[in-house]
Amino acid sequence: METSELDYDLPAELIAQHPAARRDAARLLVYDRRRDELRHRVFSDFPDEVGEELVVINDTRVLPARLPIERPRGEVLLLEPLGGGVWEGLARPTSRLRARQRYGDVELLEHLGEGRWRLRLHGEPAGETPLPPYIVEPLSDPERYQTVYARETGSAAAPTAGLHFTPELLTRLDVERVTLHVGLDTFRPVAVEELEEHRLHGERYEVGPEAWDRIRSADRVLAVGTTTVRVLETLARGAPLAGRTSLFITPGFEFRRVDALLTNFHLPRSTLLALVMAFAGVDRTKRLYEVAIAGRYRFYSFGDAMLIK
Repeated sequence: METSELDYDLPAELIAQHPAARRDAARLLVYDRRRDELRHRVFSDFPDEVGEELVVINDTRVLPARLPIERPRGEVLLLEPLGGGVWEGLARPTSRLRARQRYGDVELLEHLGEGRWRLRLHGEPAGETPLPPYIVEPLSDPERYQTVYARETGSAAAPTAGLHFTPELLTRLDVERVTLHVGLDTFRPVAVEELEEHRLHGERYEVGPEAWDRIRSADRVLAVGTTTVRVLETLARGAPLAGRTSLFITPGFEFRRVDALLTNFHLPRSTLLALVMAFAGVDRTKRLYEVAIAGRYRFYSFGDAMLIK
């Protein structure tokens, strides 16, 4: 598949800069694959669309992972702990940074390429919420970039499909938890011409044995977000209940455990959009995005949601 299939034009004003006033007030585009029907709803209607599915959420929590550098002016984004106070992170401006030097609480140890560094953090992570670069306006409440069910700290970005849930809404659903800590793969656009040539670095996950027993035996499973999909489809292929996954889901992929998908609207040339195309079909996904743009849906992390069932 050519990576150009992941391109689309989005008016800049549709990139959401703030979350909805209420989490469940976001809009919800519903696509029923069996009936080939579209419905425009509000996220508070989500339980009415679910039916008997087991809803699986990713309970990772975002680190305060964005650490400023004063000289030269820049920042470090913590990606993953490697043990003993050593982390992998992104640092900029890489061309002006030097290994074996300390910048505030960060000591850069080794440049790994593509702006990635092995580094030592002196102290605990105590930076800012690592909002994506397309969000240029300040966030008044950092908790709005956390899901209400977040509990396992370790992500450099939020699993954004889950940002729409409220505690009250969750009580109306049959819910199970998994954990995948979002890392570098979320930040890297696909830069190769052929999609299959892109390589994922992998991300850490963990699923409890009782949770997996419920998920494995459920009649139907609805995955909240692309990160949840990657965990479930990794386990469905016989992987252990804890480890790393570099599973790259592209069109033609055989889904073995995910029957329905809740997701936000993703960036062009992203592996997340490729996953949605694998689930719904390339042409159908393009049509859904055209409908969302024409309907003035809000896109990306703080944007609206889409349910494909």
